[in-house]
Amino acid sequence: MMTHDILEKADQKYVPQLAVILYESDIDNEYYLESHDIDAQGRLKAGVPLSMECISAIAANFTQNHTISPHGAIPSNMLYADNRLGHDKYIWYNPPQKRMMYFSKGLNIPNAYYHVPGIIYVAKGNSLNLYAFKGKEPETELFKAPFFNTTDGAVCLGSAKIDYPDNPSYQDIIDYWEKKFWLTEFSHLGGSRNPTKNNLVTVTKKSEEAFDYEELLPIGLTLEYLLK
Repeated sequence: MMTHDILEKADQKYVPQLAVILYESDIDNEYYLESHDIDAQGRLKAGVPLSMECISAIAANFTQNHTISPHGAIPSNMLYADNRLGHDKYIWYNPPQKRMMYFSKGLNIPNAYYHVPGIIYVAKGNSLNLYAFKGKEPETELFKAPFFNTTDGAVCLGSAKIDYPDNPSYQDIIDYWEKKFWLTEFSHLGGSRNPTKNNLVTVTKKSEEAFDYEELLPIGLTLEYLLK
């Protein structure tokens, strides 16, 4: 039972029956699980190694009832998808377009639609990286994303409060991460340095009319490297 399920049944009494303790080796990063029965006074009894059968049953039950692995048709702009638990990674792109962008007052940039180059998104675990490319579709050479709140690709996800979708499709995954980025208020230079040839404030303001691809800086990565 998930936490929100328990909260919905707060008037029920839950009695602890079993405790599971996870041990991790400090040498080779191996794990060991041990179960402890709990007596009527709430004290842990002697530990017993948790069998692989029990672990598999728990994992299967959780996966069946509370899966977050995406499903459905894979969007045409998705380049890579890994659904394995603990290895989740998704890569997709947007062609050049206009995007609504929001800025903190200190930057003195109006909230408006701006032209942006093609963007490659890499979502892995709880992190997001962005890279720019030239042309309508991604090619080998990648560039620094010409945005605030990014440092050599890594995104500082800030003010946008977006809930992760229940039972998501692949498109839901894309929508979730794009909203996390584009609905966040841009506020600072990542690493305190411009990701463009010239001042990013000036570059961004000019992008209200058109984006200047000469402003893009190489990042030293290729698309092939990301897709390995």
